Amino acid sequence: MMSGSTSADSYPSPMRPLRYSINITIDGCVDHTSVTPTEAMHRYSAKLLADADALLFGRVIYEMMEAGWREVARNDEITDGRPEWMVPFAHVIDRAKKYVVSDSLTSVDWNAELIRRDDLESTVRELKAQPGNGLATGGVTLPLALAELDLIDSYEFIVHPRIVGHGPRIFEGISQHVDLRLVERSELDTDIVVLRYEPVR
Repeated sequence: MMSGSTSADSYPSPMRPLRYSINITIDGCVDHTSVTPTEAMHRYSAKLLADADALLFGRVIYEMMEAGWREVARNDEITDGRPEWMVPFAHVIDRAKKYVVSDSLTSVDWNAELIRRDDLESTVRELKAQPGNGLATGGVTLPLALAELDLIDSYEFIVHPRIVGHGPRIFEGISQHVDLRLVERSELDTDIVVLRYEPVR
């Protein structure tokens, strides 16, 4: 997820910003199986994660990422037919510091720490208060909770030119509007558009 600059220079605040990024179809579906991965998209996403000091995941995304990339990084190869250009992404996410928000998991490894739901707001505010480049998050359920708490500082949508006619969709059921301003627009490949917004506060 990345083509424009997301370096620390883009965020002069001494606090670490929390950046949300997700792949989305024209009609709003965020099912990861509904978009076709490209090399440019994976390189962009790898840079996004590499630029972050830590990743913030819910249980579902954490387990999906672990199942999809942990062994790839350890074996340094793809064995299920995916292209080899996906391997660098596996290495980036494998070594990244991770925080996993879950009340059902009893433990995590893979360079990860657990955060309980009751501690979400206080822990994320503490993480953001530390110096650094920023934090990265993705998914559906956890970002809804983070948006409700006004903890997300950057919303990035990687828009794919596809209509799929189904969900899931992001921020379903949010209790109040979040007004955004467009701060950056860029392109991946020829048809994928990256739109980055910041909340109007």
